[in-house]
Amino acid sequence: MSCVWRRPNGSKTLPDTDGRLRIARRFRDIAAAILVDQGGAELCSESRRQLIRRFSAACVLAEDLEGRLARGEEIDVERHALLCSTLTRLAQRIGIDRRAKNITPALRDYLEERATVVSEVEP
Repeated sequence: MSCVWRRPNGSKTLPDTDGRLRIARRFRDIAAAILVDQGGAELCSESRRQLIRRFSAACVLAEDLEGRLARGEEIDVERHALLCSTLTRLAQRIGIDRRAKNITPALRDYLEERATVVSEVEP
């Protein structure tokens, strides 16, 4: 999964960051889960992957604010509302419906496999 979030030149998606930090792990987890929902990285355009990254970043920021709120700390309600609005717009662009990954074999592969099975069964 980590290779999905590497740039083609091999550099990390989030340069100069420690990927072991909780927030970095959460960012990757959200992004990876959304990629799965979208049918996998191979079915997503670069634009969609960029939107997923922005959505993931906004999610971790919103979760941080919500954690502060749950601990009884004051938060900037306007900032939280802006994040929620941004998340809604990004989700609309990305799509919230899961997309099934096509696992149907090619006709040639299916027929070859079928022929092998039949030849193994017949005496």
